[in-house]
Amino acid sequence: MRARLALLVAAVSVLTLIAFLVPLALLVRTVAEDRATVRATADAQSLVPVVGTADAATIRLTVEQLAAESGRPVSVFLPDGTVLGAQTPRTPAVALAARGQSLTGESAAGREVVIAVQGRADGTGVIRIAVPQHELTAGVTRAWLVLALLGVILVLIGLLVADRLARTLVRPISDLSAVSHRLANAELDARVTPAGPPELREVAGALNHLATRIQVLLVQEREQVADLSHQLRTPLTALRLEAESLRDPDDAARITAAADGLERAVTGLIRQARWRHAPAQPAASDAAAIVADRVAFWSVLAEDTGRAVTLDLTPGPLPVGVAADNLTAAVDALLGNVFAHTPDGTPFAVRLARAAGEAGEVVLTVADEGPGMPAGAIRRGASAAGSTGLGLDIARRAAQAAGGRLELRAGPQGGAQVLLRLGPPRSPNA
Repeated sequence: MRARLALLVAAVSVLTLIAFLVPLALLVRTVAEDRATVRATADAQSLVPVVGTADAATIRLTVEQLAAESGRPVSVFLPDGTVLGAQTPRTPAVALAARGQSLTGESAAGREVVIAVQGRADGTGVIRIAVPQHELTAGVTRAWLVLALLGVILVLIGLLVADRLARTLVRPISDLSAVSHRLANAELDARVTPAGPPELREVAGALNHLATRIQVLLVQEREQVADLSHQLRTPLTALRLEAESLRDPDDAARITAAADGLERAVTGLIRQARWRHAPAQPAASDAAAIVADRVAFWSVLAEDTGRAVTLDLTPGPLPVGVAADNLTAAVDALLGNVFAHTPDGTPFAVRLARAAGEAGEVVLTVADEGPGMPAGAIRRGASAAGSTGLGLDIARRAAQAAGGRLELRAGPQGGAQVLLRLGPPRSPNA
């Protein structure tokens, strides 16, 4: 914007100067030509009394003296054909003046002033003074240079003023852009100091108001989530007590472990909901250990529902750049979708391996032989089976947190194939 304003001012200034300086330059040249012509005409007029009354010798002496003083060729053509002074041929202007008409005309060397002198006994004499081209343009080049320099100075002054004015506009806009980027990076305490024209001040005030409103809404949302999560502790406690009352120790241990895992998730949710502006620490976890643990957990349900599980896990550790809780939630979401959206007895496979050609990337593949997934299933809240539609979104956000992505494909034998690509842990200074 700053450069465009400067370019606009430069274009306007140049056009304005051209409109004024070009006619002025032509006027300067015309004035110089007229000044030289007037001087030559005055010199010729001074010879009229001598040429009209004196003899040839006196006329010759006067002509030579005038030529020496003026530096211009001076010729006098007498009626008998004698040429006194500069020996030049008769020009059409001289022939016309011999008939009694004085005039000023152009010649090959510049300009010529011819004056008819009447009153001589032998006829009409003619005085001719040649004005050379260098005298006609004397001082014109210097005047043009001065005008050009003046034009350049005026353009530079205009650019300087335009740059100062543009800076008063661009600087507040840059501040607004910087604060908006900080807000986008979750720096909700960022504010802009209103500056510049009234319109920009109004925009700055609106941006500050928006940032404040976002802070208020986030606080309210976090408190509501924290309260809701806290309310889940009571049914969890009751569930744990019911599990402890079971007669089968294996069932009691399994349900208690599930309740403990759910309580850990609720505790993490509360902690995340009450998070303030603490600096984020690079997250890391072992994908091999987490996937193996979650597959073992879901294998019990798979056995109960008659599902065959094919497991292919690369021996760990396989470090990835996502927190253990988030990766656990993502794996549970992918495996839970298999049980929620495929009929009992549908086999599925879980594979965890390093990606070929990608430094440190780990790929988790969950494939089933069910009916497959509809288009747009990865969109948050999208579900065609009556669920919340958040499972795949949880997995997607976990992949993005690790610098990867979530991919949905159709299996070679039908069904769905979900690929969770996870990048390696990032360094603290990354």
